[in-house]
Amino acid sequence: MALLESAKNAVKGLVTKGSDIGERLDGLAAAVDASDGRLSEDLVVEARTVVDRAGGRLKLSADHTVVGIAGATGSGKSSTFNALTGLELSAVGVRRPTTSWATACVWGIQGARELLEWLGIPERHQTTRDSMLDTRREGHELDGVVLLDLPDHDSTEVSHHLEVDRLVVLTDMLVWVLDPQKYADAAIHDRYLAPLRTHADVMVVVLNHIDEVPEDRRDAMLADVRRLLDADGLPDVPVIPVSAKLGWGIPELKTEIARRVKEKKATRQRLEADVKAIAAKIEAESGDAKPRSLAPARVEALDDAIAEAAGVPTVVDAVQRATRVRANRATGWPLVSWISALKPDPLKRLHLDLGSAGKELTGRARTSVPEPTAVQRARVDTEVRALADDASAGLGKPWQESIREASVSRIGDLNDRLDAAVGDVDLGADRLPVWAGLIRVLQWLLILAAVAGGIWTLAAAVSGTLSDDETPQVGGIALPVLLGIGGVVLGIVLALVCRFLVAATARSRAARADQRLRAAVSTVAGELVVEPVQAELAAYSAVREGLARALK
Repeated sequence: MALLESAKNAVKGLVTKGSDIGERLDGLAAAVDASDGRLSEDLVVEARTVVDRAGGRLKLSADHTVVGIAGATGSGKSSTFNALTGLELSAVGVRRPTTSWATACVWGIQGARELLEWLGIPERHQTTRDSMLDTRREGHELDGVVLLDLPDHDSTEVSHHLEVDRLVVLTDMLVWVLDPQKYADAAIHDRYLAPLRTHADVMVVVLNHIDEVPEDRRDAMLADVRRLLDADGLPDVPVIPVSAKLGWGIPELKTEIARRVKEKKATRQRLEADVKAIAAKIEAESGDAKPRSLAPARVEALDDAIAEAAGVPTVVDAVQRATRVRANRATGWPLVSWISALKPDPLKRLHLDLGSAGKELTGRARTSVPEPTAVQRARVDTEVRALADDASAGLGKPWQESIREASVSRIGDLNDRLDAAVGDVDLGADRLPVWAGLIRVLQWLLILAAVAGGIWTLAAAVSGTLSDDETPQVGGIALPVLLGIGGVVLGIVLALVCRFLVAATARSRAARADQRLRAAVSTVAGELVVEPVQAELAAYSAVREGLARALK
């Protein structure tokens, strides 16, 4: 984002009306920011350099066009420079076999100082045509031109190569000076002309020393130069034959430069060419597939695999069994239901659903859910890999790798996070249903009725009044006997009937616990696996959108 903001600040208010270079530069900056750490480092650094360089150029004078004169040793590059300026500014011939420093001649110094400083041209190598030298000016057609005589690109001095390479990317327009002896030299075609095929709109080629070529061979040589340029991917670059020594073709070259300067398109065309060229390189490495999104079915399959590995089925089964044990104990016949308390509670064995003081009671921070089996771990690995493969299908290799890396970047935290998530879920098995509480009260009332009936029956039998009219009768049966037997029978029958209700309640609570557990597991899976993958897909979308703006 920092690069994008700097790019926006660079072009704000400085872009020529009707130009879209600002939009292109913003798009490239966004693509570079999103590519960082995903595409090759060298490419990202190169792209950042282009953004910074373009932003820097747009901050400077829009009234000046930087024209670089480049060529090999002996091509007459400096002679051509002197012929264009009308001054002997660059030493030529035996006085200086190679150009050591770039020399600048400026037509219109106002506003050009910062531009020359940005170009890195020392003040001692700067000359202006609107100062004391104005008396020798022949016209104003080159007003706004900053003409540079670059070092010889084939010099044996490494520093000269570096200076040429540095200035070639900073100039708005390039004039390549060839000579009849070395115009086919691979040094210039392979290193400069062919790689700059995307910059044809800001290039001119000059064939110097045309006076030294026999007249009957000139057309054939120009045609051969044209053929070589076509092979370099530069069919639209004009070729101008000149003789800097005799002045042949210099007016035509000056007219071509003046035409481009007057149109004030060279700077924009150069920056657009730079942006498009690096954007195309990014696209070539990144790929041009449409942005993708994660398939819900794939995410669901991953959640299922992780839920199984986290022991969700085991916990759900424990919830169902624990609910049955606890509810049967509450609703069963009190004289025998206490026996179930002697059995271990399924949830407590897993250190789950122990209440607010559970960890203090057990002294443990983890659950006792069984560790995932090798099969379960393999299934999780398979689903993670399938998710990454599905998300990256059709994308460029760098994005396939970044998505795969993102999918497992936090997988090491999965076990601990799942254990904590499962332990934090409110399983709801520690609370009895309201109806079970009512049944418990009723069971004890029936027990009390049975006990009372038994005592009453025993007392009546001892006193001999059990069959007398003094003892109340119900349907011909003594009430004490009915209470005693009825309390026991009804208690047992009620316990048996409640087992069906208990089973239904256990299934309901197990289903609810399953939903809560899977939601917790899905949250963890989303944070550790899905979200990192989605972040990569979002970055890819940002790159595609940025490149679309840069290349439109």
